[in-house]
Amino acid sequence: MDNKRNKIIKSTTIITVRRNGGVAIGGDGQVTLGDTIVKHGAKKIRKIYDDRVLIGFAGSASDGLTLYEMLESKLEQHRHLQRAVHELAKEWRQDRILRRMEALMIAADTDSSYLISGNGDLIVPDDGVLAIGSGGNIALASARSLIQHSKLSAVEIVSESLKIASEICVYTNNQIEIEELAK
Repeated sequence: MDNKRNKIIKSTTIITVRRNGGVAIGGDGQVTLGDTIVKHGAKKIRKIYDDRVLIGFAGSASDGLTLYEMLESKLEQHRHLQRAVHELAKEWRQDRILRRMEALMIAADTDSSYLISGNGDLIVPDDGVLAIGSGGNIALASARSLIQHSKLSAVEIVSESLKIASEICVYTNNQIEIEELAK
């Protein structure tokens, strides 16, 4: 990965967790420009497609918002998340302008979760947990441990994992926002 692409992960933390038929996504609100925090309460997660799909992005805000709009368009066109994310990943990988976008996205509905990248990656987790951003690995490890050793709900696991990430990662704060879908 070149230096420009490495900057993608130095932005925020987004995590999604599936548990007991529900799915939750959460993110912190920190916006960092270089080594300066410029905003504390940015909205990086959303419910889209008539509140049936959860999304979150890490990386460039403008690129993340562009991806969100593209995914919503694909959902309107294909009416199914799996098909929509597949088409978005394919288009993102093939389009020269889109390939320069500096963002990653997680999308989830009541049935499945996906991580989408500009390299054409479309990842479905084995265990229902996905995390992106600078604190993503910390949140991922926290969530996996909490799933194994607690009876917490998906929302509670997302919350605790983001709190732990905010205590360790300088690009993640504790102004956490969480959305959920239940079956």
